[in-house]
Amino acid sequence: MNSAGYSPITPLFRVCDGVRVRFADNKADSPAATVLMLSPWPESLWAYRRIWDRVSAAAARVVAIDLPGFGHSDGRPELMAPDAMGTFLTRLIDEWRLDAPHVVGPDVGTAAALFLAATAPDRITSLTIGGGAVRVPIDAGGALKDVIEAPGLDVVRQLDARTNIGLAIEPVAGADSEPEIHEDYVSAYDLGRFAESARFVRHYPEQNPVLRELLPTITTPAQIMAGRDDDLVPWSNNQYLADLLPNSAIHPLDAGHFAWEQAPEDYGRHIVDWITGGFQRVGGAVTA
Repeated sequence: MNSAGYSPITPLFRVCDGVRVRFADNKADSPAATVLMLSPWPESLWAYRRIWDRVSAAAARVVAIDLPGFGHSDGRPELMAPDAMGTFLTRLIDEWRLDAPHVVGPDVGTAAALFLAATAPDRITSLTIGGGAVRVPIDAGGALKDVIEAPGLDVVRQLDARTNIGLAIEPVAGADSEPEIHEDYVSAYDLGRFAESARFVRHYPEQNPVLRELLPTITTPAQIMAGRDDDLVPWSNNQYLADLLPNSAIHPLDAGHFAWEQAPEDYGRHIVDWITGGFQRVGGAVTA
């Protein structure tokens, strides 16, 4: 544990399906479970620094990745859509031999993880999702709403990504309090990468209705967890998932959009409880 209150993660790079992916792996020996964490946007795998040790201590192998086109992973335009990202994750689980992991996919990871569960349910054990604008009709606020509704990517390209992202993540990774983490996030989307990553959420209007039809068919145990005070992705998105996913539990946290950083004690506790048996006891339960 360092002075900033988190344990160091060692990011490395590995190729999957021809894409260079940044990842971290705690390399646990004889793990009881494997957890695959998907980077939220506009952050990176460092978003999990405050829960890394807690989840690792649950006898779990923990692998975190920057999704293609997000964080510091390379990307391809054809992967920047929820359904395509779900297919990519299937390949990654197979190529990296992750042995049916528990998938943790907040924010943009929510839609990708749900498409993964819908198309390859045998590849995963459970989902922890939430904080993704997956509802029909779309319910998003602030900068996320602006990006989704922008008439074209040129509008997004004109934004000062470094300044805007710096302001967005300052409360959870301060430029003074955690300068290396702050710079990791901001630099991940500099030089045009923010606009390219925005392709993903701009597919929501066409893909959310497709996902809407799939949700009742997804029987993978799903833990829905997000901040109740999220002004970018309102709570209605999480309740929508709870209403449509047949095997789900829902946990509103005392946090905003970046719940994994703003409420790490609760976020980490729920993940540990879930992967150590909670996922086997779902069926629409609602817990605080």
